[in-house]
Amino acid sequence: MVKGPGLYSDIGKKARDLLYRDYQSELKFTLTTYTSTGVAITSSGIKKGDLLVADVNTQIKNKNITTDVKVDTSSKLFTTITVDEAAPGLKTILSFVFPDQKSGKVELQYVHDYAGISTSIGLTANPVVNFSGVIGNNAVALGTDVAFDTASGNFRKVNAGLSYTNNDLIASLNLNDKGDTVTASYYHIVSPLTNTAVGAELTHNFPSNDNTLTIGTQHTLDPLTTVKARVNNYGRASALIQHEWRPKSLFTISGEVDTRAIEKSAKMGMALAIKP
Repeated sequence: MVKGPGLYSDIGKKARDLLYRDYQSELKFTLTTYTSTGVAITSSGIKKGDLLVADVNTQIKNKNITTDVKVDTSSKLFTTITVDEAAPGLKTILSFVFPDQKSGKVELQYVHDYAGISTSIGLTANPVVNFSGVIGNNAVALGTDVAFDTASGNFRKVNAGLSYTNNDLIASLNLNDKGDTVTASYYHIVSPLTNTAVGAELTHNFPSNDNTLTIGTQHTLDPLTTVKARVNNYGRASALIQHEWRPKSLFTISGEVDTRAIEKSAKMGMALAIKP
């Protein structure tokens, strides 16, 4: 078990990954290659209907500095420079998008046995300042996540979260959208040998008085094959099967149907990720 409470984004992450990660309704292809000097080049493409979105990402590592440069089909250049462990527990991230002159941002992350802090500020005259902090340990964590717009003088985001972790379960509670939405999630490991787990997420929106309940499960059929399934209270059911057909290379097939109108709503998605 990892020491410390982690960052605010870690609250409820296990349940979110079980319920939403790897599900998709598009065709996706990802190919990663490595040069003789260790530079990683990842090409990916997603087909959404008649639209094809592609990008190429180059990652260069030099000691504790990682540089990612990505170019997409809209001719945008995304650059991220990460300095890991400049000091114990500290990570610095600089990112910007060309030609968007207002996209520059610097972020600092600090992880301690009893705290996790992440703060970022936009590199503009009137930046948006983000701050998230968590205190606790590897069992109980309490945190907040806020964003302040210095141009308007208003808070863009005010969230709070609470997490409880035991040997085989994780429960969390998040208050989002400035108090308009509350989300409770639950993740439970049923069998570590087969990586069998169940999860649930319940979201209540106070202004609309709407509730959304999603439950799901995952199970490893063999060391190379995993299946997942989920369903929500609106009748949408999804399932996927993921197979590691060679080391680090995954093939995933997923589908979704509206159980109230199966003949009209079926969606299928496939993803192929190849790594040497």
